[in-house]
Amino acid sequence: MGKNTLTITDNRTGKAYEIPIEHETINAKHLRQIKVNEDDFGLMSYDPAYMNTASCKSQITFIDGDKGILLYRGYPIQQVAEKLNYLQTAYLIINGEVPTAKEYDEWSWNITHHTMIHENIKKFIEGFQYDAHPMGILVSTLAALSTFYQDAKEIKDAESRKLQIYRLIGKVPTIAAAAYRHSMGLPYVYPDNELSYAGNFLNMLFKMTEPKYEPNPALERALDVLFILHADHEQNCSASAMRSVGSSHADPYCSMAAAAAALYGPLHGGANEMVLHMLKEIGSKNNIPSYIKRVKAGEVLLMGFGHRVYKNYDPRARIIKQISEEVFEVTGRNPLLDIAIELERIALEDEYFIKRKLYPNVDFYSGIIYQAMGFPVAMYPVLFAIGRASGWLAQWQEMLLDTEQKIARPRQIYLGAKERDLQVSKAKREAVHR
Repeated sequence: MGKNTLTITDNRTGKAYEIPIEHETINAKHLRQIKVNEDDFGLMSYDPAYMNTASCKSQITFIDGDKGILLYRGYPIQQVAEKLNYLQTAYLIINGEVPTAKEYDEWSWNITHHTMIHENIKKFIEGFQYDAHPMGILVSTLAALSTFYQDAKEIKDAESRKLQIYRLIGKVPTIAAAAYRHSMGLPYVYPDNELSYAGNFLNMLFKMTEPKYEPNPALERALDVLFILHADHEQNCSASAMRSVGSSHADPYCSMAAAAAALYGPLHGGANEMVLHMLKEIGSKNNIPSYIKRVKAGEVLLMGFGHRVYKNYDPRARIIKQISEEVFEVTGRNPLLDIAIELERIALEDEYFIKRKLYPNVDFYSGIIYQAMGFPVAMYPVLFAIGRASGWLAQWQEMLLDTEQKIARPRQIYLGAKERDLQVSKAKREAVHR
């Protein structure tokens, strides 16, 4: 077997360079030695959107897109969703192992007792327009939290980091529920520490005049599983934003506000909304063949199919499809589900989509479930953010503890004008100073 290196020959100079290979990767800095003249900057790699560039070493989440595998700390997502609840999953993602009974009791107690938000935060939320998008409220309120918890700036202190993690995982659902209630013109509901993480969120959303809100067990479990499925997903856009902003040593509230802002985009957290629009546009199973023709002609997109990473069936989509039946037993069957199932069947048997490896992703079924549970479309990315909060925090903490990481600053390929003298006529100079 040969050496674990890559030999590059620069045809401009005829010089050969031997680059070490580690973890099937070369260090981009080693390319800098490749240059024509000694005073050159050296060779760079160009990779818009990070299509084939690793920005970090991570032990949190692993995806094999060709095989449809998703692992949290080495555990298959199917096993995690079946055997753990969301708070156990959050502990696993952040700390690396499934908590013991004692660890879980302490973990859940701390998170549960940080679900309250300052009364001034409620006033802050009340300052938004009644029709403000809940995601905009969430992003803004997360950033505002940094002014309430100034100890969060002590990012190198392990106990301070732990406290901020408790606070954020605890408070994100409270802020999300307040944003929903604000949009509905309803009074805010205080957290109920006797309920589960998902059950308490449902309580803060939907409690009306009843003395005690009792969540439906099937809906409570379904929401908990959806939080688990969204908890982390490698170096996606929002996780990268969390790491990038956090690399400047901003506090975790500002960093998470940036991550949530990235999630706000329709190409990231808003994709399941686009699936719903597509299914409504199709309208009937009879209209699917004509819609498929339009997709092949490039007139419309097949939303909820395909993924930057997955070139196989998204394992999260399989799990969501399974729990959808449990939800619909409670809520009644969403008519869009029949269209979705038939659309999936036809697409998976069509050579056009098979050749392009277009399979259903997590967004294909999640929006249908959210709609059946009574969530308005504007809340979909907010629900995504609640589950993803633990993943963002895990990525943030791992980045801080990685000694190889520095403040993020990508290179660029400058294609602008060369250095030139600025010539300004006397008339123009006089016009500026008038």
